[in-house]
Amino acid sequence: MSTQPLAAQVLAKLVKHTPELQLEFNRDRHPVKSRVAVLDNVLPPETVKRIYESYPPLEQMRLMNSFREQKYTSKALDRMDPIIREALYAFQTPEVLLQVEKITGIKALLADPSLYAGGISAMIPGQFLNPHIDNSHEATQKFYRRVNVLFYVTPDWSATGGGNLELWDTGVRTPLEIPSLFNRLVIMETNRVSWHSVNPVKQQGTRCCVSNYYFTEQSPEAYEYFHVTSFSARPEQPIARLVASADNLLRSCLRMIKKDGMAKKDVYKKAA
Repeated sequence: MSTQPLAAQVLAKLVKHTPELQLEFNRDRHPVKSRVAVLDNVLPPETVKRIYESYPPLEQMRLMNSFREQKYTSKALDRMDPIIREALYAFQTPEVLLQVEKITGIKALLADPSLYAGGISAMIPGQFLNPHIDNSHEATQKFYRRVNVLFYVTPDWSATGGGNLELWDTGVRTPLEIPSLFNRLVIMETNRVSWHSVNPVKQQGTRCCVSNYYFTEQSPEAYEYFHVTSFSARPEQPIARLVASADNLLRSCLRMIKKDGMAKKDVYKKAA
């Protein structure tokens, strides 16, 4: 196992593959509107297996359970093996951020040490994340969400096992499926039309992901905007789509009334 910090290993891999990642990120995938690049074999396999094996038991994680999504999440890093924290923050160093800027062409990227909407996640058979557009900002609503950095750590995950990332066209009709394979990093642009989802898990086991999100102070558009996480449903779920539209409208109205949201902010706060 390498004795280098994980951040240095991630950076070295990104630097080595920047030219092909730039080309992949900017490749036209019409009708999908999200630019995306995929990098495999990011860290030594034994390191990634240790990250996976260090995940907390599901009963110690937060269960998200609604028609929108079913998954487990956590950012209680002070109660986890230190390698989980190192794996998360390996993607937040200035050097890694600068390299992601070179890959994506998106300048002045900012990491989020509070891990708002980030952290670790786990999904078991039957769980899913319906098509959605991410919230436009982080917790303070000062910075625009621009890039999702997703690192998959489940050994021996099959491309046909479900739990895979899907990128959609604006009508949420045609998906581009990206398998959540072991030791794979996905760098994905988020914007006002970047519909994406995770299809239902079919394979036995736990599909685990280490998630970071990057922001910019400047709007990606020529104007300022704000929206909550907005859900749809799969093409074969027309009734669920109607329910999701009504739910989006309700949550948007509530956010207009209460600017900081109705729920407690789900962020990482280091123990005193």
